[in-house]
Amino acid sequence: MEKQNIIEYCVSGRYALFTDPLSKTGGEKCSYQIPTYQALKGITESIYWKPTITWIIDECCIMNQIRTESKGIRPIKYSGGNDLSYYTYLHEVAYQIRAHFEWNENRKDLSHDRNENKHYDIANRMVERGGRRDIFLGARECQGYVEPCDFGEGKGAYDGTNLSFGIMVHGITYPDEADREEEKGKMTVRLWNAQMKDGIIHFLRPEQCEIRHILRNARLKEFEPGKNFRGLQEFEGGDLFGVAQDFS
Repeated sequence: MEKQNIIEYCVSGRYALFTDPLSKTGGEKCSYQIPTYQALKGITESIYWKPTITWIIDECCIMNQIRTESKGIRPIKYSGGNDLSYYTYLHEVAYQIRAHFEWNENRKDLSHDRNENKHYDIANRMVERGGRRDIFLGARECQGYVEPCDFGEGKGAYDGTNLSFGIMVHGITYPDEADREEEKGKMTVRLWNAQMKDGIIHFLRPEQCEIRHILRNARLKEFEPGKNFRGLQEFEGGDLFGVAQDFS
């Protein structure tokens, strides 16, 4: 694939919560200092996604200084009623993101939909519109806003700075994107040693993460053109087999 499959955008918001799983056990959630690969992938998929493609997050530039704010929250208890917890959020965040898509090789059944120009054009159009779906910065209560940008343009908060954030969650490998034979039909969590170089976080590709743990068995979802996937015609306003249909 050529460089034509790259998109660049800026995502910002008043609050973000990229939860450190170590803080979940006591109910007092605390955010990582930087977004995880999986969180940025989820944001990118909210901008545009189809099962034919998989998004790879390449780089993230931290535009605002890392600041936190704690808030008292009353979450709903599974047993009923409310509880009182303190969540530590990132405050006033902004990130420039560069990402590209590749074909999902686990989806041989969707090979007919591998039209790079089509997906690239739609993805860029969705970036300009702020995304196809609502954007959340790690948690549903943290609304995010997307706009186009030229990656590296403008002054980042940590230009010229190198930092280490230690071992943190990279993301989750689901069955439809598993690249290792032993992880086929499994859900796997990945960890990595996060590093910032000159104010930019260069993410490892999912298959490059060496710290991995299989969580559980999981089933690959099936997509059937005309039933739960448009397949042959994905442009907005398109129809399948000459009949207008809505699969939203």
